[in-house]
Amino acid sequence: MNIKEAKDYIKNTVLVYLKKDEFGEYRIPVSKQRPIFLLGSPGIGKTAIMEQIASELDIALVSYSMTHHTRQSALGLPFIEKKDFGGKEYSVSEYTMSEIIASIYETMEESGTKEGILFLDEINCVSETLYPSMLQFLQYKVFGRHSVPNGWVIVTAGNPPEFNRSVREFDVVTLDRLKVLEVEADYDAWRKYAIDKGLHPAILSFLDLKKEFFYKVETTVSGKAYVTARGWEDLSDVITLYEEEGLKVTDSLVEQYLRNKEVVHEFSAYYDLYNKYKRNYKIGELLSGSVSKELKEKLLKAAIDERLTFVGMLLDKVKGETKDVCENLDCLMIIKEEVKKISESKDIKKAVKETKKSHDDFILKKKKAGTLSQKELRVQNKIKALLSSFEEEKDVSASYNESVKALKDATLKVKEHIDNFFKAVNEIFGEDSNEMLVAVTEITLSESSSRFLASFGSSEYDTYQKRLMVNDRKQNLRKEILEFI
Repeated sequence: MNIKEAKDYIKNTVLVYLKKDEFGEYRIPVSKQRPIFLLGSPGIGKTAIMEQIASELDIALVSYSMTHHTRQSALGLPFIEKKDFGGKEYSVSEYTMSEIIASIYETMEESGTKEGILFLDEINCVSETLYPSMLQFLQYKVFGRHSVPNGWVIVTAGNPPEFNRSVREFDVVTLDRLKVLEVEADYDAWRKYAIDKGLHPAILSFLDLKKEFFYKVETTVSGKAYVTARGWEDLSDVITLYEEEGLKVTDSLVEQYLRNKEVVHEFSAYYDLYNKYKRNYKIGELLSGSVSKELKEKLLKAAIDERLTFVGMLLDKVKGETKDVCENLDCLMIIKEEVKKISESKDIKKAVKETKKSHDDFILKKKKAGTLSQKELRVQNKIKALLSSFEEEKDVSASYNESVKALKDATLKVKEHIDNFFKAVNEIFGEDSNEMLVAVTEITLSESSSRFLASFGSSEYDTYQKRLMVNDRKQNLRKEILEFI
């Protein structure tokens, strides 16, 4: 299965495991809740989906890489305790609480969340001294003398033996007590995540054309050569920051994240082309409704990769604008009732300070639970910035309404840009073109733009979305691209 299918399966399993009867007892007893064992290649997003699942289910997440643990840290340290048996006193070996179990209790205490996921990565690469105890843990959910608290679902992950020489294969007795999911790298499944995460458009455009470069692990005369989903995501982050600082993205930077010379060479060449296209095409003018005859003629003569890159750059601009609108909308909706209370308060500054503290507490609890997403953090930071602007205001409601008006104005502008985007694609390439197919498909796949369209609509989008048979034509477009390159 791919990583998206694995995520859905794990999420459903956690939901079922945490389901209770009318007496508050878990429908599937804790002793019968099989731990999940996620077996897949390194860097395909196993850890990322655990964070998403915990956030979406609003439960806590405690993560550990088991290769970092010794027998003592996992099980606890031994100590001698005096006990009375049959009137005689004996010295008995006891253990302090496992660091892992203690971390769960700390998370529950600090976050206020009593249910969660214990995620143990690289479970099949533990040390020789820890291995027997790990088998006991998988079978009985016990580290040393301490059990995993009720309400915590165990999910583990590991790499197949061909990727790690330290792998120890589990016996049948252990495997029979696990839910084993074998996961393979799949670009199409990862792409949806990448779009929602906002990965650099040059990376997505490149991988759309060179899908085979998404994930590669091979042995060469120089050693291991590898490219992973994790590598692409980390490269995206650093490229974005380099561009903001006006720094040059070099081959040596790219090869720090993509450990394959062929892929580095191909991506670096494409990235240079991407920037050339970016300089040549004035995206802002196009979204304002201006399409010159010269631009149309140039694009119609261009190769398919240049035309699709051009559409991708327009899409990236539009998706960025819809993301800002959706975040600002969330911000204003969340604090709507809070603004009423602040405006009715006799001490505006005090009321704002208390409201900001409640949001700080929310952020802290989510962080302690390990489930604070970047999207959630951005919205909360925008809320705190808006609340701060109210501190010197005499009429908080009026100030809030001004923010609402500014959002309405921004929404109308983005709607205009979306309409102009589709008009431009239609005018340049035609309403039945592959470029229009990409435009409709991509804007539909993006979480922020699809949400924007569902909330505010776009007559141009509706027109072309109905005209094009999107699902039937995607495969034909892919075939044409592959034949071209």
